This record gives sequence, structure tokens and C-alpha cells, in this order.
Amino acid sequence: MAGGAPVSAQEAGSRMMKMPQAVRFIIAGGVAALVNWLVRFPLSYIVPFAGAVAAANVIGMVFGFLSYRLFVFPDSTRLVTHQVRDFIVVNLVSMVVVVLVSVLFADYLLPMMGWRWQVEAISHAIGIAAGAVSNFFGHRQFSFARH
Repeated sequence: MAGGAPVSAQEAGSRMMKMPQAVRFIIAGGVAALVNWLVRFPLSYIVPFAGAVAAANVIGMVFGFLSYRLFVFPDSTRLVTHQVRDFIVVNLVSMVVVVLVSVLFADYLLPMMGWRWQVEAISHAIGIAAGAVSNFFGHRQFSFARH
């Protein structure tokens, strides 16, 4: 809010586009990661932890693709079908990292350290963080490259 007046969605989008690309990636990716993390909780009531993490990752991927395409890499001249294909490949690599790191922390590392509070939630958050760096470089170089 500037001077107490509400900011329109168009103005907010315009402000975001003026930010450096890495900052826009962190914001869009952070929101996608939050979506990923939050939807895992209800999914865990239906499927085992690893399956819930994988399904939540897919939901976060859809949100992430739309956010990255609109706000982070809008200048990509590649065909959307190629962007989607490469986005999926980059995210499948990331999903393996997220699931493995999440399960590693939940089943081994946190219990080994004596950690008992919110083990799955914390393990999943660590797993999401582990995949974030490779995602940025993979999407910049492949999914949304300017060629």
C-alpha cells in the first residue's frame, strides 16, 4: 500500500517485473514451494509420506510453471510445448532430490539427532530447499532459455 491506497494487481505485477530475475525466481519459487509444502499435509492422510511428497511436488510444479513463465522468464521465445517438456524434465530431477532428501531426513537423520517434533514437515521443507538451486539453473538454461 502506497500512502494508504490499495495496490492494484496490475501495479503489483508491474513492480514485480522491475525486480531482478533472481529475486522474481525466489518469490515465485518460494510461493510454489509453499504450495508444495502445504498440500502435502492433507495428502499424507490419503497416501504414505513419500507418495504425498511426490504428489505435492507435482502440484507445486504446475503452480511453479505458471508463475515462472509469467513473472520470471516472460521473454523466452521457445515454444510453450518445449518449455513444458523441459520444465517437467528439470522438475523430475528435482523431485527425485526432494523425495530422497525428505525421506533421508525423516527416516534417518532427524531421528538419529534425537529430533522428534514435526519430523515429516521439517524433512519435507529441507527436501524442497535442496531442489531449489538446481531448479533455478535448470529452468534458466533449459526450460525458459532465450533461444
